[in-house]
Amino acid sequence: MMNVKLPTIKKQVFDRIIRSGLVSKAELMKRLTVTSTSLTRILEELLTDGLILASELGRSTGGRKPILYRVNPSHRAVFGLEISRFSSSIGLYDLNLKPLAFERWKMDDQMTPERLIGKITVLAERMLNDCHIEREKVIGIGIGAVGPLSREDGIMLKPRYFPAEGWSNVAICESLEQSLGLPALLDNGANTAIIGEHWALRTEEVEHMLYVHAGVGLRTAMMSGGQIVRGAVDMEGSFGQMIIQTDGPRLGDEGNYGALEAMVSIPALEKKIRSQLTMGKSSTLIALPAEDIRFDALQDAFAKGDSFVTEQFMQTATYLGIGIANLINILHPEAVILGGPLVNVDKKIYDTVIEVARSNIYYSPQYEPRFSQGQLTEDAVTAGAAVMLLQEWDLS
Repeated sequence: MMNVKLPTIKKQVFDRIIRSGLVSKAELMKRLTVTSTSLTRILEELLTDGLILASELGRSTGGRKPILYRVNPSHRAVFGLEISRFSSSIGLYDLNLKPLAFERWKMDDQMTPERLIGKITVLAERMLNDCHIEREKVIGIGIGAVGPLSREDGIMLKPRYFPAEGWSNVAICESLEQSLGLPALLDNGANTAIIGEHWALRTEEVEHMLYVHAGVGLRTAMMSGGQIVRGAVDMEGSFGQMIIQTDGPRLGDEGNYGALEAMVSIPALEKKIRSQLTMGKSSTLIALPAEDIRFDALQDAFAKGDSFVTEQFMQTATYLGIGIANLINILHPEAVILGGPLVNVDKKIYDTVIEVARSNIYYSPQYEPRFSQGQLTEDAVTAGAAVMLLQEWDLS
């Protein structure tokens, strides 16, 4: 597994240049705690190494025009990988995090860990060949995966609802390192998504963010001071276990009673609608066998204006808005990114979630975060995994 070290001043300079796009030495001095002599030496090293380029001259303020520095995008490349329940994807990126190649595919009941490793290996080889990039130029592969997982050990522990068998205790980093011959770094998909979205907003210098993905489960990530908020264990699914109704329902045979996930998730919505239909609720779905009342059928009924299904979606949106308000009242983020299949069914659902969340923010109207569905949307996990690896890359 890739070793993660504390950033050196050289790495800090390099990272600042990447984030800035074009930057002068004077601007770097303002942002970093480094002497002019040391910064000059580091810039010369980065130029010699080929990691950065001296670009066009900047605007003069009376003296000589300053030299502007930028990253050399073609010097190295990095892979980003998403492993999720419905679909997975892999992207190859340059040092500007521009996607050079990208592919997404569905996860079905045949996509065991072994088959997935084989598919990723084939796709990675093809991307390198098509983009004419030598393997030695690839820094490694960052992975954003469904939790729970052990980031330190590179293991996916026991993710729920995967269509295929064999997804417990998967040493995904070790397997990919052996098949690709590249270092691998793992984090949960919510964390890599927020890293990706934070990167997309880098010119705005957002420090505090919240990311919520509502789908098969509730996946969340938080950022404070520009850093991921981590706990003693993987936190990705913790939001779904927030109790919002004492002695409320439980989803399946695990988790808390009255937890948010038991009211806001695709399995919870499917279960509730099946139950209500057996009690005689009027719906266009009434003719379907219970096993066919799945999320795609619910989406179709919503699109056709089924009043019962619409009511259930809107109730789900209301509960999600309450849960998000609880998180906002703890973290007070500047930006809230909201996505996932449940939210993306229709703009009315997204708007309801935001309206409910806004109406329950404690410091409103003096404080109100900016809500959005993100800049990278469904590609956030993959791109963020590449950003994560680049951020952890040791230049020494």
